[in-house]
Amino acid sequence: MKKLLLVLIFGMITVLSMAQDPEFSQFYAAPLYLNPAFAGSVRCPRITINYRNQWPAILGQFTTYDVEYDQYISSLNGGIGIMAWKDNAGSGTISTTNFSGIYSYQMNLSRDFTVNAGFQAAYMQKNLDWSKLTFGDQIDPRYGFIYTTQEVAPKGQSSFLDLSAGLLGYTNEFYGGISVDHLTQPNEGFISGSTPLPMKFTGHFGAMIPMDDSRRNTSYISPNILFVQQQDFQQINLGLYISRGPLVGGLWYRFGDAIIALIGVSTNGLKIGYSYDITVNKLSNATGGAHEISLSYQFECHPHKRRFRTISCPSF
Repeated sequence: MKKLLLVLIFGMITVLSMAQDPEFSQFYAAPLYLNPAFAGSVRCPRITINYRNQWPAILGQFTTYDVEYDQYISSLNGGIGIMAWKDNAGSGTISTTNFSGIYSYQMNLSRDFTVNAGFQAAYMQKNLDWSKLTFGDQIDPRYGFIYTTQEVAPKGQSSFLDLSAGLLGYTNEFYGGISVDHLTQPNEGFISGSTPLPMKFTGHFGAMIPMDDSRRNTSYISPNILFVQQQDFQQINLGLYISRGPLVGGLWYRFGDAIIALIGVSTNGLKIGYSYDITVNKLSNATGGAHEISLSYQFECHPHKRRFRTISCPSF
């Protein structure tokens, strides 16, 4: 009975989570996923790879894979980016695949302040593995799940186009942005009728505060806040990064959910980060938290003739 109760509880959590987009604790390590206006913001070509495994201790964990590429193109006066990510919910019961193209226009509003406006068009596909679902009519009171369900399987795939947009403003010390995903609220349902994908609103703000007086400024403290709203789901992350030379550490609190610890290294264009979510809600003893790994490499490129301000913000 206890095992059956746990299966039902986590099944309900999986259903409730369907309305939420995947998330990354190292959200700056997935810049295009965070905000399309980040495309080209570091000028030189950049590739990033992210992997997240959430709740590995239970049956039905969530795994997310993300690959991004972006660079600035002077003839377009902005940056371009491509992104692909895949999210598996409930050990692949529901999977979502996204392929995106991004353009971000850069405007230097003053000598100290730059604004990027990003636009994203994506092709999304959701798949349902009906064979992994269980229903009440399959349960025998004594032997458990032994019967064949009489439920009728719907179509197992839903494909649609999706649009997003974002703004990013920054100086040499401060930065912040807002983005809106799923502008047209496309239908993502597997059955007849309309099941609109809720719009997601994201706001992120922070600062890079030097901790030494040298010209190189190799040591920083960086306080940040992230806010996400999608339908009834709301998320607030509050924390800071501390960097000294190539090493970066971070500590975050995701309100009502988890404490996030991060360690990273950044050297010669290569950046590697690892974070662990310590669950602090009522499921803390059962989930196994969440593991996240990020990898980024920024290629060298020739300097541009026109003045270009790269964004100074955390890499993880």
